[in-house]
Amino acid sequence: MADTSVVARDMANLGIAPAKTHVADPTKRDFLKLIQLAGAAIGVGAIAWPFINSMNPSKDVLAVSSLEVDLTPIVVGQGITVLWRGKPIFVRHRTPKEIEEATSVTMAQLSDPATDASRTQPGEAQWIVLVGICTHLGCIPVGNKPTDARGEWGGWFCPCHGSQYDTSGRVRHGPAPANLAVPPYAFESPTKIKIG
Repeated sequence: MADTSVVARDMANLGIAPAKTHVADPTKRDFLKLIQLAGAAIGVGAIAWPFINSMNPSKDVLAVSSLEVDLTPIVVGQGITVLWRGKPIFVRHRTPKEIEEATSVTMAQLSDPATDASRTQPGEAQWIVLVGICTHLGCIPVGNKPTDARGEWGGWFCPCHGSQYDTSGRVRHGPAPANLAVPPYAFESPTKIKIG
């Protein structure tokens, strides 16, 4: 391998100019790569956005995503089941005894602590509204009909694996890891609620 200084001297003696080497500006190259990546990301976003947006529910579906429930026919101690977004919703008119039992529970007795007041609307403790799906494996608990087995705590009983819920829908026994969910709802009048 020849010494580079010797090669350079020989080239100079022969009148040959050394080849110019081109070194690219690294900041310019990085900037061009950044522009290219940003353009690609914008292109992917422009293509993906209409597709993703098409999966959102349409306005007519959103209009029926709420449900009004008339509470007038539900007598004290009775519960009904309505369907909202394909899920059973338990609406129960609790007795004063059921309310007292639910409020007298200490949080240490609960595996998923929640006060009764946090599960009802202010000033409307007689009404409990719950998503009627067991939090263990998705079965539908029984307890809204007078003939249903309600378990030891007088609320709901899941016949699939034996989970029991109290009159506030809090899990008290069995494999269920959490309380029955409370759907979003509000009172439109003293005798009507809107779920959703």
